[in-house]
Amino acid sequence: MPTIEAIETIPLRIPLRHHYRGSYYSMRNRCTIITRIRTSDGVVGEAYNADTDEEQHEILAIIHNEIAPLVVGLDVTRVEQVWRAMLPVTFDQLRDRAIPMQAIACVDTAVWDAFGKYMNQPLWRIWGGYRDRIPMIGIGGYYGSSAADLEKELAFFKEEHGMVGMKFKVGAKPPQEDANRLREAKRIVGDDFLFVVDANQGYTVSEALEFLRLLDDEVSLRWFEEPTRWHADWRGLRDVRSRGNVNVAAGQSEISRVGMREMFVNGAVDVCNFDASWGGGPSEWRRVAALALAFDLELGHHEEGHLASHLLASVPNGTFVESFSPTRDPIFWTLLANRPALIDGELPLPEGPGLGWVLDEDVIEQCRADR
Repeated sequence: MPTIEAIETIPLRIPLRHHYRGSYYSMRNRCTIITRIRTSDGVVGEAYNADTDEEQHEILAIIHNEIAPLVVGLDVTRVEQVWRAMLPVTFDQLRDRAIPMQAIACVDTAVWDAFGKYMNQPLWRIWGGYRDRIPMIGIGGYYGSSAADLEKELAFFKEEHGMVGMKFKVGAKPPQEDANRLREAKRIVGDDFLFVVDANQGYTVSEALEFLRLLDDEVSLRWFEEPTRWHADWRGLRDVRSRGNVNVAAGQSEISRVGMREMFVNGAVDVCNFDASWGGGPSEWRRVAALALAFDLELGHHEEGHLASHLLASVPNGTFVESFSPTRDPIFWTLLANRPALIDGELPLPEGPGLGWVLDEDVIEQCRADR
């Protein structure tokens, strides 16, 4: 029985060259946590998760002080048992449960990587193996970028890497201004490039509907992500979906299958973009994916392409893996030493066991936040 002997973590933090602004949030650093599970017979499960910056130290403390005592000694191949053993770290009602769920995600992903290595199979195949590659879209259109910046960004996504589309940021400006920005992006790339828009909960329902009206037939949206502010709850999503005649995506702000279940039951979304790195790891994501299939919904994933690609490729209702530009996410573009080029807009999945990614040790040493 291969048991968990130790959990090791390496926090990474990379200052970004630009201050990236979405609707009502901003990013100055790209952060993650590398988690390594060492087992009794020498297998090491390795993953990176948790892009939180200010809370990074809290996640690390939970992993080492609360989770490790609960899982050391457990059989690493009994993944559900390990996940259930971690759940009590979320029971403290006096702290934000999103933080321990990120800590669970770090450990759960590394446990799955170890499981894949014991099975000698990549996780996309273990989790269902629906396909061995997944289409990729870029994420961009941040506020504060110039017209030249946008053109360069679109060229990177479409021409340099052959991505099939782009998630475009809206929600902080009046609908007319955002619609004009999106039309300009569409003019630059032409018709053979799809667009998703992401308001990051920035609009009211009426503003979201006005934005759609202003687009008219000039830009066809694959979906409208998190169009309404948090206090509109799932009702705002439902209203935009029905009144705006548009596919709506949401879920990254939920941290469990319970929240997603209510969103599905109330007809709020067409696309679920629950984030395994924020919501308890691949184990919880796969439960949400099963719920989504029962409601005949599509699946996306918020960022984290190294993990999302395995999850989305494993199921029949997966859509696109996402990637920022290198200036917004230098980790994806530099840490994965064996990241392949896209083929016809699709990211080929690794054939190696577990996650199958090789992490660049030089990048790790350069970007460690604990030294």
